[in-house]
Amino acid sequence: MKLRPLGDRVVLQYQEAEEKTQSGIILPDSAKEKPQEAVVIAVGLGTDVNGKEVKMHVKPGDKVIYSKYAGTEVKLGEEEYIVAGQNDIIAVVE
Repeated sequence: MKLRPLGDRVVLQYQEAEEKTQSGIILPDSAKEKPQEAVVIAVGLGTDVNGKEVKMHVKPGDKVIYSKYAGTEVKLGEEEYIVAGQNDIIAVVE
């Protein structure tokens, strides 16, 4: 099954959180926060806002940083995704 976002939405897949701090302390699963870094899996076609076309600025495969409370979490099989608006993406990691 695949997710196909509509309008200016994107499908993001979480990146694994760091298991170790910089000082070498290993974090248990309960202490880890959800990562704010993800990979773009799929991109919508864009949309019109007040008659102006909204261009999509990300593409599948881009590594991005998104807002902490962005989008809707979706689980398909064993994989977890976020479906978020393009405006929830803060930066592209290059």
